[in-house]
Amino acid sequence: MSPIYLAQDPTLADFGRDPWWLVLGKIVFAFAFGLLATLLGVWFERRVVGYMQVRPGPNQVGPFGLLQTLADGLKMAFKEDILPKAADKVVYFFAPTISVICAVTALSVVPFGPMVSIFGHHTPLQVTDVPVAVLLLLACSSMGVYGIVLGGWASGSTYPLLGGLRSSAQMISYEVAMGLSIVAVFMTAGTMSTSGIVAAQGDGTQLTVFGQTIPAPGWYAILLLPSFIIFFIATVGETNRAPFDLPEAESELVAGFMTEYSSLKFALFMLSEYVAMVTMSAVTTTLFLGGWRAPWPITIWEGANSGWWPMLWFFGKVIALVFVFVWLRGTLPRLRYDQFMRLGWKVLLPINLVWILVLSGLRSIEDWDTRGKVIAVGIPAGILLLATIFWPSRRPKPKPTTQEQVDNRPHGSFPLPPMDLQVPPSPRITRVVAQREPANIVAGSDSREV
Repeated sequence: MSPIYLAQDPTLADFGRDPWWLVLGKIVFAFAFGLLATLLGVWFERRVVGYMQVRPGPNQVGPFGLLQTLADGLKMAFKEDILPKAADKVVYFFAPTISVICAVTALSVVPFGPMVSIFGHHTPLQVTDVPVAVLLLLACSSMGVYGIVLGGWASGSTYPLLGGLRSSAQMISYEVAMGLSIVAVFMTAGTMSTSGIVAAQGDGTQLTVFGQTIPAPGWYAILLLPSFIIFFIATVGETNRAPFDLPEAESELVAGFMTEYSSLKFALFMLSEYVAMVTMSAVTTTLFLGGWRAPWPITIWEGANSGWWPMLWFFGKVIALVFVFVWLRGTLPRLRYDQFMRLGWKVLLPINLVWILVLSGLRSIEDWDTRGKVIAVGIPAGILLLATIFWPSRRPKPKPTTQEQVDNRPHGSFPLPPMDLQVPPSPRITRVVAQREPANIVAGSDSREV
């Protein structure tokens, strides 16, 4: 990498030296980013889905409808707060706050930019960083599900309980796949620090393939394409977003774990979902899309990754991933529960295990550049993974009609009633009636009609 990039990359030694007011400012900024991104995310989702469905979306409250989300929040605040009689009052009250707090806490270790100067202090644009920062992200993702599970259990109703159980099953199923995807990032970057992972994806590295030296792509979304695909699918499942929104499936469970919630508690659950979506988009950007680093061809400009410009690239990547979340919701139907579990346990998990073994084997070979090996195997493996997930299944053989089933039954099988469901005439009654009134008997007619 060029010296300008090395000078801007923060390290673990750069944290813990800021004055208290600067640390407080970073915390407020991270919280404000999560809250503001959530408010704009709700508006963004409604506008994008409206465009996909050929309708305007919110456009009355504020310019372009930007204040619609704020109006909805005020409306929820003034609605009646109903407490179910059978609810566990303490757990019922604190469950929504657990989800919100865990989603916001994850932003504390997400790098928003490089080293900058703020009122004379040279500091990284990140609240804090630790050697195991990615494990903190996994912990926040797992703990956020507890709010949904406890909220469903504490409501004292059937539908919320089923929604909470579904959420716990999703967390167990997809947390494993998500963790294995991050293992590939650990192996390649050599660190669990989020700032270190972003630095490891820096530009300027040279790659030798078949004796030729070419610039190497640094983003792990390219180097570790299978891990990136599986991680993003697991992220959609972890955040309970469509088509994996089974814990709140309104067609089956009314509203799932949120059925018995109203007013501000319902608003907190809704807020936590969108905060989690924005947070996981930021985490995906950090781990696989180079973090705050500018994409090509912006990197041709030497100052692209210095100063305050990297925040613009970071926010652009987050918005792009949020758009993918919205795109999935507007285009894909909800999966059945058995399909969702099958995808996690029988597709994503085995493929991820095989990919980790292949990646470990490639790194053990010393006579070939590691990055070249990963590119040569990872990109075809990612394409094969996409083909495996989205390839249309073979159409089942059409089920034979009832008449075909009757015609194909084995000889000597048990007798079947006639297809017109008419009772056959009794031979004894037909014979008796024929003796009395022979002229009224029609061959093959029902004896009850004679």
